[in-house]
Amino acid sequence: MASGLRYGPLGPNCIHLCIDMQRMFGPGLPWAVPWMDAVLPNIEALTRHHADRTIFTRFIPPKRLEDAHGTWRRYYERWSEMTRQSLAPEYLRIVPELERFSPPARVIDKTVYSPWTEGHLDGMLASTGVDTLVISGGETDVCVLGAVIGAVDRGYRVILAQDAICGSADATHDALMFLFRSRFSEQIEMAAVEELLWVWR
Repeated sequence: MASGLRYGPLGPNCIHLCIDMQRMFGPGLPWAVPWMDAVLPNIEALTRHHADRTIFTRFIPPKRLEDAHGTWRRYYERWSEMTRQSLAPEYLRIVPELERFSPPARVIDKTVYSPWTEGHLDGMLASTGVDTLVISGGETDVCVLGAVIGAVDRGYRVILAQDAICGSADATHDALMFLFRSRFSEQIEMAAVEELLWVWR
């Protein structure tokens, strides 16, 4: 599948969905995403272009290990320092370069990978006429994956800002980009931020 907007320009029914660009994924923390700083200028440019059409998601861990259910309990046994009783609240916040755009950008919280599972995003988009999502953020192979698949299932036009998404492992980032290109050619487009800025006016 070739990159680029194969199904035409972006219109007024498009939003920018930015996934989990939070301080807790910064350098020196257990969940650090090394490529986050590299893509941040592109995400910032995309957000600045349409701040009023941007939705940020935040991944919110449980307060205590005991609050996690099912296999999430095992997950937080491994990452107990990332529960809210151990993590300073400031680390849950959107990174400063993007937080300054909210408002008018909106923020929704989620406790799982997908922004769709708990219904907050569906509720926000209900009756708005939105039909297209430009997706940025991280991580490619975890929360971005959850956002993309949920959007495809709901029939949205899905556009990945290919130079504005990141992961913590190059191999799985590349594998997911290949998967999106090769298996979802009718439902997912990819475009560079420069092209998106040009066509989304």
